[in-house]
Amino acid sequence: MQNSYGLAKTEPGGSGCGANLLIHAEEKKLFMIGKIAKVTGSLILGGFVFITYEVLSLKKLLQIDTQAIHQEKLKSYVYVRTTSLNPSEYQGITYQARREIHKAVRKILETEAKIFRRPFNEQFSTFDGEDHECALWLLLKRSQSEDKEVRLQAVQDLANNSHWHDYQYGTVAQTCDQRTAIGLARSKDIDLRFFLPPPPMPKIKNDYPIEDELRLLLVSLPQTDLDPCVQYFTSLALRESSQTLAAQRGGLWCFGGNGLPYCETLSKIPSETVELFCLQALVQHSKVPSHCDKIEAKGGLQLLQRIYQLRKDSAKIQRNIIRIIGNMALDERLHSSIVRAGWVSVLAEVMKSPHVIQSSHASRALANLDRDTVKEKYPDGVYVLHPQYRSSQPIRADILFVHGLLGAAFKTWRQQDIDRHLDKKASEGEEDYSQCWPKTWLASDCPALRIISVEYDTHLSDWKAKCPVEAHRKSIAYRSNELLDKLRAAGIGDRPLVWVSHSMGGLLVKKMLVDASKNPEMDKIVNNTRGIIFYSVPHHGSQLAEYSINARYLLFPSVEVKELSKDSPALKELNDDFLSFAKDKKFSVLSFAETLPTHIGSMIKLHVVPLESAKLGIGDLIPVDVNHLNICKPRKKDAFLYQRTLKFIQDVLAQELGD
Repeated sequence: MQNSYGLAKTEPGGSGCGANLLIHAEEKKLFMIGKIAKVTGSLILGGFVFITYEVLSLKKLLQIDTQAIHQEKLKSYVYVRTTSLNPSEYQGITYQARREIHKAVRKILETEAKIFRRPFNEQFSTFDGEDHECALWLLLKRSQSEDKEVRLQAVQDLANNSHWHDYQYGTVAQTCDQRTAIGLARSKDIDLRFFLPPPPMPKIKNDYPIEDELRLLLVSLPQTDLDPCVQYFTSLALRESSQTLAAQRGGLWCFGGNGLPYCETLSKIPSETVELFCLQALVQHSKVPSHCDKIEAKGGLQLLQRIYQLRKDSAKIQRNIIRIIGNMALDERLHSSIVRAGWVSVLAEVMKSPHVIQSSHASRALANLDRDTVKEKYPDGVYVLHPQYRSSQPIRADILFVHGLLGAAFKTWRQQDIDRHLDKKASEGEEDYSQCWPKTWLASDCPALRIISVEYDTHLSDWKAKCPVEAHRKSIAYRSNELLDKLRAAGIGDRPLVWVSHSMGGLLVKKMLVDASKNPEMDKIVNNTRGIIFYSVPHHGSQLAEYSINARYLLFPSVEVKELSKDSPALKELNDDFLSFAKDKKFSVLSFAETLPTHIGSMIKLHVVPLESAKLGIGDLIPVDVNHLNICKPRKKDAFLYQRTLKFIQDVLAQELGD
């Protein structure tokens, strides 16, 4: 039945078509909701599973094997120590309280620094950090401080660490600056793990020998307006290099002469000998500052490093190389290049050498590199015997040793040689033998002294002269001016000074003092001289000169020998000038005179400096029962010769040394 609107009317309790449509719509709605719920649940569950999987995977990736870390520490270049895994070290009330106090102190200090506009003390910048994390890095930071005292103390603290692990030394080696590395190298008993090894050198072809590289380096250096000695050594080295090339190709006959002492047919001159000639030429070039720039620019530092590593069995080659480095280190502009070429680690190692010549060459090079604690510069031929390391001991005075004819900076001042057959008891103590008693005995007895020894070439005959240049360059007058300039550069005259000389070295000392007294720029040397020791100095000439001039075997006596002629006008003038000068200055003089003859060769026995020639005219003269060579070589430390020398030094420097 329909109502007035034309719609069907449903009676109560009926089951019409409209009711069925409503039920169907509701069911469809519920079905869609269920389907959406299933899809959404699957997505959520899947996402959760995916996220969980990624988190677990990431966690697994981030897990670190401590054993692997330890292995990597040994291989890597830069190392950082990990935090301790022991909870007792970073937990607990005491630890946390200390940490909070550190933080509070740092904030107070920072605030105070800002208010009063003062620099904040850098040692508090990591004051709340872990001790084992901060110690190394804090020292490294302090070593680069602008405050010199802080910087030097930091280097000393670094050097005193002997309990670190390898990776910690490696950390310092990689991160310290040039100044710190040099300071560590000049620290006594330094651990060599503080230094990186020299950088690896590129390989060279087998058919391109080292001497060819040296020859090319020499050719690249200036060849005009050269000092005669530089020119002589350069031409000699290049000539011998050419002979080597000819010998390699075959057909070379060598008849000696001024060249290499090899007279072989169709044979090769030893490459080591040619290298030595080239290095001697480079030594002469390295004395010229502008040539040092060229050596560095042409890769000379790297080439020398290669030769040094290849010739570890040749002390002479290594000594010449370190001598070149020492000369180049006089120029501060080259310091960075020297450090980058790996020479600091080499010099630090050589400083530990038991051989005084090797260690002293390395000491000179490092002293010239160390501009933080050394204001002086040590030119070629000037060696510091003590102190060779950085020291807190203040230097009160200088002792200067000057050798004589055919002498040297080290061998002249060695302990007297022991004859095992004649003195069995002395030979038992041979392990205590001193290669240089000023470096061992005197430095031990007077640690507040700076002990310096100089070296210059001398020859009995011009036949064997290393550099046959003009005669005037070998004279005492020329050597005096040359040495005075070097000694002033080394700071001689800035402190009270005692001279110690042997043979012709005493004449040179007299000439230097007389010349210095006439030069206002050298006043300090004269005014600070406290005393002089003369060991068998021929003030009035030597019989060696008379014999040499007349002897057939010595055809061309050198200028040095001629100047020692008995009653020489030049010697008399020098002695008169010195006596006048010395009496006016009133410094102390002690002379020793030999009483035994000296064997010269296998057949000649000569009293080189008679007692009357050793007599200066002022001061004490003490005859000693030794020959000319041993007059400056005490038999042992408690021998009269050394003890009297020591007493003289202590007496004239009593004010500076205390007791």
